[in-house]
Amino acid sequence: MAGYIVVRMLHGALAGIDVVLNHDVLARLPHRAEAAMEELLHSLREGVFAVLFAGLAWFEWHGALAWIVAALLAAELAIAAVDVKLEVDIRVLPAPERILHLLLFINLGAILVLLGERLLAWRTMPTAFVAADHGWASWVLTGLAMAAFGWAVRDGCAARRLATAQRGP
Repeated sequence: MAGYIVVRMLHGALAGIDVVLNHDVLARLPHRAEAAMEELLHSLREGVFAVLFAGLAWFEWHGALAWIVAALLAAELAIAAVDVKLEVDIRVLPAPERILHLLLFINLGAILVLLGERLLAWRTMPTAFVAADHGWASWVLTGLAMAAFGWAVRDGCAARRLATAQRGP
């Protein structure tokens, strides 16, 4: 199994733990008015990963399509940078969240290297979606895509609700 598949599955697992444990249980972000922008960023990030998980579970993105994947990865980096700044401005991150974020950033670096190598090869090929079956890993990535999409919608709704509460009636 390709390394870029393994690191994406690991990222999905770590991110899921981060969202449930740190964002929902410990920080209760969906219920804190000051977290509206953070919830919006999380929604955007989860949406990016939903597309990456689903899109790369069953397809290779050859030719010009490789640039779409590269743009999604760049968007993830930009969202992560803003999120890191925003998080420390509005709350004190507990130790478990800081440790998990460190692991997520290390793993994101691995994704960028391993998937980046693949994208460099794909961009030289004729533009096409090429079917790819990674066996059980394709199904795991599909499940992660559905979970990420669900959380993106949930966090987006929370962001909207919290932003409305901040503005008042």
